Amino acid sequence: MVKAGDVAPGFTLASDLGRDVSLTEFAGKTVVLYFYPKDDTPGCTVEANDFTALAAEFAAKGAVVLGVSKDSVAAHCRFRDKYALKVTLLSDPELVLHKAYGAYGEKTLYGKKTTGVIRSTFVIDGAGAVKRAYPSVKAKGHAAKVLADL
Repeated sequence: MVKAGDVAPGFTLASDLGRDVSLTEFAGKTVVLYFYPKDDTPGCTVEANDFTALAAEFAAKGAVVLGVSKDSVAAHCRFRDKYALKVTLLSDPELVLHKAYGAYGEKTLYGKKTTGVIRSTFVIDGAGAVKRAYPSVKAKGHAAKVLADL
């Protein structure tokens, strides 16, 4: 998994904005990149709604919040519209970015070992370095913790 001090893996992914989004377009800004398993599921909805509720506070600290899952852009648009989300959602259907950050792999779910998306968040500074890494997070309250740590 990518850790604090590492150079953030770059990316260009399709988004719910109707265009590709690249890490390079945020040079000089802080990026909060969070990986989540699936649109419109309980934990992922809590996390997206929490980041949305705090969107103005993240922006006031100069941070841009980007959510990443393997869902399609169409699914992201439905999810965004259903909950009036104010974070940009990126589609990584081939899990390339997930794997680059270590947000996909073996995990324990309900006592069983499985392979899947590992809910994780990375704070990337304006120079493209990972400032903080949050592996295997719980959805509830996570956005507030990230905001407090900025």
